[in-house]
Amino acid sequence: MWNKSAQNRPSSQATGARLAPPIPSHGATPSTAEPVALPAPSAPSSATEPARAALAVAESAIACHLKIAGEISGNSDLYIDGEVRGKIRMAGARVTVGAKGLIHADMEARELVIHGYVEGSLHATESLHLGASSRVQGILLAPRIRIDDGAALHGTVETIAAPVAPKPAAFPKAPAVIRAVASEATEHEEIIP
Repeated sequence: MWNKSAQNRPSSQATGARLAPPIPSHGATPSTAEPVALPAPSAPSSATEPARAALAVAESAIACHLKIAGEISGNSDLYIDGEVRGKIRMAGARVTVGAKGLIHADMEARELVIHGYVEGSLHATESLHLGASSRVQGILLAPRIRIDDGAALHGTVETIAAPVAPKPAAFPKAPAVIRAVASEATEHEEIIP
């Protein structure tokens, strides 16, 4: 038939949690202690790069040993610590170049934060920030530009007007409602057309 003792045992596969082995007791007899669930390991944080720690969790990243040639586009925030050659177009997002980042590309984004080396045209629709360790060669276009002490810039800087959000269309005024009162004929009144 079937084994009743196997039916009564808890299954670690059914719970989906990582279980620690039971802790043996100090006595000679085995312990009947239940397994203990271990917490999930947390991601290590990097104290050397405060700019990256301040970014949102749902960002994309190009690590320091990656090299990409071509066009990068999208709408999620992007952190670059590797090497990129080509074009970077992230219209509604923030692009951060880390201290180890090496960029030979034209960049367009809502917000640009530079801590590494960039050669190319930089266009930000909201703001552009050059950190103290940044080395930039090219054209900067943004409504707001911040350059920290120690940043190296060789090129031109131009502030542009911030894009104006379109105003919602004003609703046309509704014409006054004129009520037509129809005369009701009673038994004693005569209506002549």
